[in-house]
Amino acid sequence: MPSPPDHDVLSRAAAGAGPPMSSRGPAQIADLPRFDCIIDARSPSEYALDHIPGAINCPSLDDEERRIVGTIYKQQGAFEARRVGGAMVAANLARHLKERFADMPASWRPVVYCWRGGLRSGSMVNWWRLVGWDAQQLAGGYKRWRQHVIAQIDAIAPQLDLRVVCGPTGSAKTRVLQALAAQGAQVLDLEGLACHKGSLLGALPGIEQPSQKAFETQLAVQLARLDLAQPVYVEAESRRIGRIALPTTLIERMRAATCLEIEASAAARLDYLLEDYAYLGDEPEQLASRFDMLRELHSRETIARWQDWARTRALRPLFDELSRLHYDPAYGRSQAAHFRRWAERRAVAAEALDAAGIARVAQALHALG
Repeated sequence: MPSPPDHDVLSRAAAGAGPPMSSRGPAQIADLPRFDCIIDARSPSEYALDHIPGAINCPSLDDEERRIVGTIYKQQGAFEARRVGGAMVAANLARHLKERFADMPASWRPVVYCWRGGLRSGSMVNWWRLVGWDAQQLAGGYKRWRQHVIAQIDAIAPQLDLRVVCGPTGSAKTRVLQALAAQGAQVLDLEGLACHKGSLLGALPGIEQPSQKAFETQLAVQLARLDLAQPVYVEAESRRIGRIALPTTLIERMRAATCLEIEASAAARLDYLLEDYAYLGDEPEQLASRFDMLRELHSRETIARWQDWARTRALRPLFDELSRLHYDPAYGRSQAAHFRRWAERRAVAAEALDAAGIARVAQALHALG
C-alpha cells in the first residue's frame, strides 16, 4: 500500500529531523513515508479539526466515550477512568480488527498516533503487535506533527521568491493564478486553501472554511512542494482570509515581494464580478445582512440602498456601487501601505476578463519573470 503523497512531501522535508526508525519505534515524522498506513487514534472531532495528511481515523475512544472517561477522571479518579476507558478502548480495537483491518496481510506496517503519543495510540500499537503486525507509535503524536508544521512554514516562507498579483476587486486575480498554474508557473493559492475569496462577500456557498490548524497543515504541504529556486505567484491578501489568519512569516515575505498589477476597466471588472458572484443572488436576505458590518463606514442611506438591491437580486447596480464606493477608494492606499515595493510595481493591461483574456493576462505576467 503506497504512502499518501501529501504526508510524503512534508515528511521528506523533515528528513534528518530525528533518529533513524528502529524496528520497534517510536517512529519519527521523517519515517512516515516508510509505512503502509497512518492511523489517527484520536476522536472523530479531533481528527476533523486537523490531522496528518493521508491518515485514517480509527478512534480508540469516540467523542462521547472520551467525554465520559474525562468526567470519571475528574469525579472518581485516574484508576476508575482507566478501568472504564480500558473496556471502551478494547471494544473499539476489537471492532477495528474485525472490520477496518480484517484483510490486512502479515506484512502490513502501520504507524499510529494520538494527541501526544500516549495511551490511546500505545494501546492500539500493543494490540496490533500481538496480532503480528510491525506497528509503531509516532513519537510525540499529533502535537509533534503540529510543531513540525509550524517549523516548516517558518523555515520555508522567508525563502520564497514571491510575485504578488495585485488588482482592484473584480480583476480576476484568482482565475489568473489558476491560468498561471496551467501554464506551468508555481502558484500558491491561499484563498483556495482557506476556502474563501477573502472579501466581505467571500464566503463560498455550502463550503465551510477549514480550521486554522488544518489550513496551516495544507499550507506547509504546499510550501514543501515548491522549488525555491523558481518564482512563486501569490494573490495579494490581507492578514486574514475570512476567519483564517495567515502566518506572520508568510505575510512578511509577501509585504517585501515584487508586485504585479492587473489593470482592467471598470466595465470588465463588473462583468467578471457578476459572473463570479452570481450565486449571491440565490440567498438575497443573507446577502443583505452582510452589509450591516459596513454601517460604520457608510451612511444609513447607502447601506439601506445596498440591502434593497440585495433583496431584489439587483446585483449589477449593487456590485457597481460596492466597487466604486467601498472597494476601489481604499485599494491604492492599502496596497501602498502593505507592500513595500508597491511603487515599483509592473502592470499588465486586461482588455477582457473572459477565459481567453485571463489566459493572456497570465502569459503577460509570466513573461515579466
